[in-house]
Amino acid sequence: MEKKNDWRAWLYLAPVIILLSVFTFYPLISTIVIAFTSDYKYLTQSGSGFDISNFAEIFASKQVDNGDGTFSTVYSDVVKYAIPNTLIIVFVTVPLSIIVSLMIAVGLNSIKAFKKIFQTIFFMPYVTNAIAVGMVFAVIFNDNGLWNYVFRSMGTHWIDQGAPASKAMVALCIYSVWHALPYKILIFLSGLQNIDKQYYQAASVDAAGKFKTFMNVTVPLLSPQILYIMITSFIGSFKEYSSIVGLFGGPGTLKNYRNMYTVVYYIYDSIAAKQVQVGCAAAVMLFIVILIFTGIQFIVSSKRVHY
Repeated sequence: MEKKNDWRAWLYLAPVIILLSVFTFYPLISTIVIAFTSDYKYLTQSGSGFDISNFAEIFASKQVDNGDGTFSTVYSDVVKYAIPNTLIIVFVTVPLSIIVSLMIAVGLNSIKAFKKIFQTIFFMPYVTNAIAVGMVFAVIFNDNGLWNYVFRSMGTHWIDQGAPASKAMVALCIYSVWHALPYKILIFLSGLQNIDKQYYQAASVDAAGKFKTFMNVTVPLLSPQILYIMITSFIGSFKEYSSIVGLFGGPGTLKNYRNMYTVVYYIYDSIAAKQVQVGCAAAVMLFIVILIFTGIQFIVSSKRVHY
């Protein structure tokens, strides 16, 4: 009987399989093929052969004569800007957003009055267009914006084309953390509401303080949600793009201001410059990096997550 019904299962799965094949599997395979194709022509979908020259171009470096008998090494935009900026975004915004969202979720969970109203307020940034929010932040951090009005002594430029990378990165990280909070708060709230109250009652009987209860009860019981948020946050931060567009502009606008490149921005910029094969090579590199980081998180968390 089960074998006779196999065709029905495949029939039910057919729409999903077709959609995944067209919009996931084919683009992934095509990207990998193009990444290893030299002299790729986008219009004719052809190239002169398979090699790793596209990857070499990403990590390329060259010696430049300084004119005084000395030479300096000039690295590609990926090595000099995109990779460092992406790593800063990942390892600064992800931990901050997780900690802040967890604190807010714990606070909201303990509020009785106006709880739904506060949840709605904190969830608003998640349903707001990322580009629109980025443009608002660009105005706030601009030379004549609110940030410089309050902290004029800290400098004159934050977002515009003359802003140093360190100052612009502060604005970008603040935006990334703020925009990432709502979804994380929602996940943590759902986890907190499913924790059995008996655990807190037992901690109260043992005279455990709030911080000790939080570290020994709340955090371990929220470990599945923390793992999920960590994985999705790391993946999202590695693919950071919309915030760059909202704050600094779309592909082609950072040619004179490349110190705010991220890997994904470089990918779009390369495709916009009709260097599709280079953009695909960067995409494959990013895919491998994300895969490695995700695997490491699963391995490290295998003994820390309690279901």
